[in-house]
Amino acid sequence: MSATLRARAVLFVIVLSGLLAAPLAHARDLYILDAPDDVRPLLERFLPESTVEEDGGDDTGRLGLARRLRRMIPELLATEGYFSPTVDIDFRATPMTVKVIPGKRTEVQQVSIEFRGAITGAEFEARRQQLRTAWSLPVGRPFRQQDWNNAKNQLQEGTAATDFAAARIAESLADIDPETSEAHLSIVIDSGPAFTLGALEIEGLSDYTPELIERFNRIRVGDPYTLNALLSLQSALQSTPYFSAVEVDIDTTTGEHERVPVRVRLSEAKPRRAGFGVGYSSNTGYRAEVTYRDSNIFNRAWQLSSGVRIEQKEQQAFADVFFPPEPDGHRNSVGGLIDRSHIEGLRIDKKSVGVARTHPRGNIETRIGLSMQSETVHPDGGEESHTQALALNWSWTQRAVDNLLNPTSGYVLNVQFGGASKAVLSDANFVRSYGRLVTYWPILKTDVLQVRGEVGYTAAKNRQDVPEDFLFRTGGAQTVRGYSYLSLGVKDADATVGGRYMAVGSVEYTHWMKGNLGIAAFVDAGNAADELKGFDFKLGIGTGVRWRSPAGPLAVDLAYGYDDRRLRLHLSIAIAF
Repeated sequence: MSATLRARAVLFVIVLSGLLAAPLAHARDLYILDAPDDVRPLLERFLPESTVEEDGGDDTGRLGLARRLRRMIPELLATEGYFSPTVDIDFRATPMTVKVIPGKRTEVQQVSIEFRGAITGAEFEARRQQLRTAWSLPVGRPFRQQDWNNAKNQLQEGTAATDFAAARIAESLADIDPETSEAHLSIVIDSGPAFTLGALEIEGLSDYTPELIERFNRIRVGDPYTLNALLSLQSALQSTPYFSAVEVDIDTTTGEHERVPVRVRLSEAKPRRAGFGVGYSSNTGYRAEVTYRDSNIFNRAWQLSSGVRIEQKEQQAFADVFFPPEPDGHRNSVGGLIDRSHIEGLRIDKKSVGVARTHPRGNIETRIGLSMQSETVHPDGGEESHTQALALNWSWTQRAVDNLLNPTSGYVLNVQFGGASKAVLSDANFVRSYGRLVTYWPILKTDVLQVRGEVGYTAAKNRQDVPEDFLFRTGGAQTVRGYSYLSLGVKDADATVGGRYMAVGSVEYTHWMKGNLGIAAFVDAGNAADELKGFDFKLGIGTGVRWRSPAGPLAVDLAYGYDDRRLRLHLSIAIAF
């Protein structure tokens, strides 16, 4: 290399080094914080930045910064119960050093909770004791300003939740002794009078009548006031397709407290909606769907839900009409369905009409229905057959989970019974029973263990005259992963048809990471058969990815079916129903 080239290379390195070092040279430390780990995160979060750009300040601001730190640090520490801190700032050092000794943390030494108003009556003695027991900042706990505020609010809200809608905090005092690090707390709650609820006052109706609102109303005139009663009515109305916004409350400022009108303010939703969607399922393939819904057919608040769904393996058209709930909470519906499918070599053409009556009570829902079903079945390589049944069906479901769409604890239990008789428009006598239990167990803070079990049995002389809907096939997403959809059952010619017995078990462990993403590992086992003798559980094992979507956890699973000796990909939404 020539001398000229070497000189240019050296010059380039010097210039490049200067450019790379320039950002570091433009920043400097203003102060160094020396504080215990217990309080350091709080101070670092709220104190001024300890470094600035070189051009952003000069030494003339050091004194002002020191004064600001002396003022802010005690204020911040006081929110965590440190009322006698020592703050030592060495102004002469470069950068300044700020040493913080928080001192002894203040603890609650005494709590006084007093009541005024109607709650002081003898009949509310147990209520007063319950509120005192529920106080969330008891003696011995460290005093934090946020905990003090939360405890006061919880006491006031707890008092106001039942009977005393106008309850308020009349007095409150946190007496802090910095020398002894003790906090003496006192609060006085004025409950006001005991309220009772009156008739509904409804605003915002145009397309619907007040009688529709009354069908959802479980509040009786003269009932004691409870916030839960108002929220239950609001939730019931909001969950219908009739309204886009609902607000239910009472006016506590009028001076009246007996039979106070319940105000229901509504915004009606558009009654008619059409939709179109496309999608894919690992069970039935690609899908296109058109739906039409009308919440007010014949101007009677009857709800029509109809649609046409075309999938690679199944096509159906349906229409259901749901009537407004009865005064006792029951809800009736009628519907019809045309369905064609060709899955695992079994071609089914089905037509059915039916009526149903549903009754929700808290987290329990019961349903009884009567359906007339006609079915033509043609297994590949086998003979075509026709069956019909007038079947009575009953189901009972309890959803005792912490979150319906993303459960982490609790269980969902479903029990079904159904049957038909040759004496009444049916080709066979049969009784079908089915049960499903899914339990969720929180593990550590981020993981969930899910255990699922299903059993089914159809009591019949044989399966030939029983419609496929009342027999059992399994396999696929949300059943036995690692096997094709409905591939586990009874072999008939070149097809898999339903059997009279079914059993499935599954264990799944999900680790949720930061955000909405999780990973899962699972083991599934199950099968369906026409006889118990020789019942053979098919095993599937795999892993998958979970994403908490607004509709529930979206599951993408890769499973290995030991009997088929192959891997399969399954897609599903794991809703707790």
